[in-house]
Amino acid sequence: QVQPVESGGGSVAAGGSLRLSCVVSSDFFSTYCVAWFRQAPGREREGVAVIDSDDITTYAESVKGRFTISKDNAKNTLFLQMSSLKPEDTAMYYCAAGRLNLPCNGGSWSAAREYTYWGQGTQVTVSS
Repeated sequence: QVQPVESGGGSVAAGGSLRLSCVVSSDFFSTYCVAWFRQAPGREREGVAVIDSDDITTYAESVKGRFTISKDNAKNTLFLQMSSLKPEDTAMYYCAAGRLNLPCNGGSWSAAREYTYWGQGTQVTVSS
């Protein structure tokens, strides 16, 4: 397996939008739950959204209605479209894959310990 590689982070004013991308190994989408996490300084890593092989998605309450997770199977790429960004969305964003043989929308989908493969992260900074 190859480590996921994220891109697309940057700085944006509050209310703006960004789209993150993550290239994963070719079998990830059919084998694992694939998710976006984020971690702000001094805070624990938290799950943002997860998608399964059937494109069923689950979101953290803090981003529902503003963020959209999607994937392009042919390009082995995961996306996170972020809109109406707030300063509290500022964090390092990570792509992760894991939860083999577990339901992707289970109660512990946002537990970082259940994911095996992690990217290096991409920084998102939202100014007020």
